[in-house]
Order: sequence, then C-alpha cells, then structure tokens
Amino acid sequence: MAIPGLKKTDHIGFTVPNIDEAVEFFIKHFDFELAYEFGPFASDDNWMAEHLNVNPRAAIKKIAVMNANSINLEIFEYADNIRRSNTAPNNADIGGHHLAFYVEDMDAAVGYLKAQGIEVLGTPNVMTDGPTEGETWVYFMAPWGMQLELVSYPNGKAYEHSTSVSLFDPR
Repeated sequence: MAIPGLKKTDHIGFTVPNIDEAVEFFIKHFDFELAYEFGPFASDDNWMAEHLNVNPRAAIKKIAVMNANSINLEIFEYADNIRRSNTAPNNADIGGHHLAFYVEDMDAAVGYLKAQGIEVLGTPNVMTDGPTEGETWVYFMAPWGMQLELVSYPNGKAYEHSTSVSLFDPR
C-alpha cells in the first residue's frame, strides 16, 4: 500500500557550495526560473539534526527554489561553520546521485556544453540492446562537481514493448 494521498514528485533537493553560481548555471544553460530564495536558518538546539539529519550546529545560508520545467529544484547552500566534505558524492558513493535532462538532439547539446567550457565525460553512449535500447546518454559536470546527464530517445526505448508500466516521458 502506498502513502495515502500520494500524487507526484514535487522537487529534487541538493546542496551546492555556492548557491548564486548554481542558480546562474541553471538559468543560463537550462532556462530554469528562480521562483524564490529564503534563509538563513540555524538553531542552538538539536532542530537541525532532528529535522534535516545534519550536524546540530549546521547553518543554512540560503535556499533557492527553481522551476525546472517538469520538476522543481530546491537548492541549499550551507555555511562553513562545521566540518564536512567539500566534494560531491559520485555515483558509487552512498547518497550518490545525478540529475538527468532530456534533449532532442544529443550532438547539438554536447556541442553546446563543450562550447561553454562544461566538462563532458567521454562521448555519448548509444544503447543497442536490452531495455534501454534506443537511448543515448552522456554525463557532464556542473561547475561545483555535481554529476549531471543528458539523455535522448526520440523513438522510445525497447522496454516499452515488454511491460505495461509507463515511465514519465519528457518527449
């Protein structure tokens, strides 16, 4: 049984070292819109640990919420008042993550990223068998080290012919 009243995914939240840089990056390269910013937040008791699972003395400098077309982004910048890692987790780390964007023309999108000086990891991978046959994907890096991905499957993916489950389709 699912959570009562569950509807759809509302947002993806993540932490960056410089929120202004992140907001500018998503506006400039993805045409996302900044809806609002708020903060700072800190607590002298255990509120931060109890509610956010962070160090009780952690302080949030600012939170930005952006319209990212089919989902919202909630971006956090914490203050440097506690010891923490300064590197983003990669896909192999516990809590590793990435954010994927659908594009209609993979070559044009990769060309744009490279022209903007954005690091692209390898070359696009064309899936030729299995459930993802028909998909092309490539990872790239945000300026703060977060892994992002471009995906394209203009003619769909093979899994669509073998299941009644429909995944969200941004096409």
